[in-house]
Amino acid sequence: MIVALGAFLMTLAGGWTAQRVTDRRHLVLGLAGGLMLGVVGLDLLPEALEAAGDEVFGVPAALLLFVAGFLVAHVVERLLAVRHAAHGAGNGSGHGHGEAIAGGRTPQVGLTAAAAMVGHSLADGVALGAAFQVGGGMGTAVALAVITHDFADGFNTYTLTSVYGNDRRKAVLMLFADALAPVVGAASTLLFTLPKEPLGAYLGFFGGALLYLAAAEILPEAHHRHPALSTLLCTVAGVAGIWLVVGIAE
Repeated sequence: MIVALGAFLMTLAGGWTAQRVTDRRHLVLGLAGGLMLGVVGLDLLPEALEAAGDEVFGVPAALLLFVAGFLVAHVVERLLAVRHAAHGAGNGSGHGHGEAIAGGRTPQVGLTAAAAMVGHSLADGVALGAAFQVGGGMGTAVALAVITHDFADGFNTYTLTSVYGNDRRKAVLMLFADALAPVVGAASTLLFTLPKEPLGAYLGFFGGALLYLAAAEILPEAHHRHPALSTLLCTVAGVAGIWLVVGIAE
């Protein structure tokens, strides 16, 4: 539980950092996009492929779920956008539409994405508790990975919530939920053991949804008004940071 508390504090630190640098929003979004890309490509997908195992018509189940996660995120965002656009048009006023869609973005998408981050952190906590059940060496390796990349999780949770037009209160609430999730997940392993295959399936699906948000939403928004080299460097730094975390954990 001490390790889970460390994950809690690191998540809050990541969210605090995202909140404090709002005057460099394009840099925050560029870094968040890089962190998300790194988490998906260098952490989630390898774990999902290793855990899920089985193939379906010659394709690893984890990759099928990865594609499914990407498509589901796209469909959900489009459906929410169409629904709110119709709602705004039905009011006959631009004001209702502006409240529903802040800056052309649906707040519900941000809350859904942040909720997915909370689910991921919960799975991190379960993996942490399960690893210590296996043995001290395994537990230490997983603890290092979870604690270090929970900073990125907190950063991304706050950024995803706020960038879609949700107010600061909701962003902070989602950040605290994300910080508590690994503690709850680790504690739950005192009651049960999660099978490896379902965890791999979840990681594959979540990775696809996260990649969609990074590639289709966060990175385009980062470069929309500030197509600067510094933004691109922040994205590269985010990917490199996750690579370093994964390498240290291994």
